[in-house]
Amino acid sequence: GMSGPVIIAAGGTGGHLFPARALAEELLGRGRAVVAVTDRRGGDIANGLEGMPVHRLRASALSGRGLAGKISGAVDLLIGTLEARRLLRRLQPSAVVGFGGYPSVPPLYAAQRLGIRTAIHEQNAVLGRANRLLAGRVDLIATSFETTAGLDGAAASRVMLTGNPVRSEIAALHHGAYRAPNGDGRLRVLVFGGSQGARILSQVMPAALETLPAGARERFVLVQQCRPEDVAAVAETYARLGVAADIAPFFHDMAARLEAAQLVICRAGASTVAELSAAGRPALLVPYRFATDDHQAANARAAEADGAAWLMPEDAFTPEAVAARLEALVACPRQLVEAADAAHRRGRPAAAATLADAVERLIPANGNHGPTIRKAAA
Repeated sequence: GMSGPVIIAAGGTGGHLFPARALAEELLGRGRAVVAVTDRRGGDIANGLEGMPVHRLRASALSGRGLAGKISGAVDLLIGTLEARRLLRRLQPSAVVGFGGYPSVPPLYAAQRLGIRTAIHEQNAVLGRANRLLAGRVDLIATSFETTAGLDGAAASRVMLTGNPVRSEIAALHHGAYRAPNGDGRLRVLVFGGSQGARILSQVMPAALETLPAGARERFVLVQQCRPEDVAAVAETYARLGVAADIAPFFHDMAARLEAAQLVICRAGASTVAELSAAGRPALLVPYRFATDDHQAANARAAEADGAAWLMPEDAFTPEAVAARLEALVACPRQLVEAADAAHRRGRPAAAATLADAVERLIPANGNHGPTIRKAAA
């Protein structure tokens, strides 16, 4: 009969939760039982998914300051692992899949010691800290980029490129066409910041349009997501400049906004970069400079290397540089078309299904925990 549930374990930020939720949705759709494990701070991992219980274990960052922080982190990890072990014994899962973030560490550690099949998924072009702790002993390492920094050669036989699962409504955009601005048309620009450090976009974008000659400004139609405290000032500047702009702290219809966009200006978080590729949209990427292990810069470099985006580090992201880039793209829309094609080629809209297939291949056919297979099915 059916073996036990698949446990998905993910940390508190959206970058880990989005792909975890996408895998859960895929597996639930296949009739598999799925249980989510996160920590007390973990966001709404279930978010409208029917029939997925959520367990919250003790977890904390291991990068505590000073000796006391390190000791309390180690104690939390130990307690979390004991809690996870009790939970796994009760649930008898067929596999445990981690998506990074410290809350994924205890359930994966416990599963490895109980002989349960394990997988991790890495969203970024650099292996994250939690995944680095686990990579040596998991059965499958699923990756989102062609190359992932921080994976040693010994792991190669267990690595599989699945791509980063994105929300289904954004994956659906993969089948649409990119409509470039025509010679005399307007360029529709979507600007959004993600949760961290969106202020730079609120400061630089209006200033960039201000440096353009008055006649050039009306070529641009902006949709810009700003922090609530920045909305009024940004909207006022665009109004004064006569630039058509829709400004809001949050867009509920992100898929529609992305579909309409001809250029996106944004951060380079894993989910963002995956969504741009799924939709096939060219982007100007401004990596958040304080991202752990500078992973946003690595994500942006990979997109740029494929010709899908232009990387602009924060210190080079000036009003003058942005204005010059916008003018160049409007003058030669061919660049946008080529970047859109490149983005589309690197898109992996079936990532959730590919990852679910790989996880299902790990599950022992008889539902018992047979000897662990070291080599992941290719």
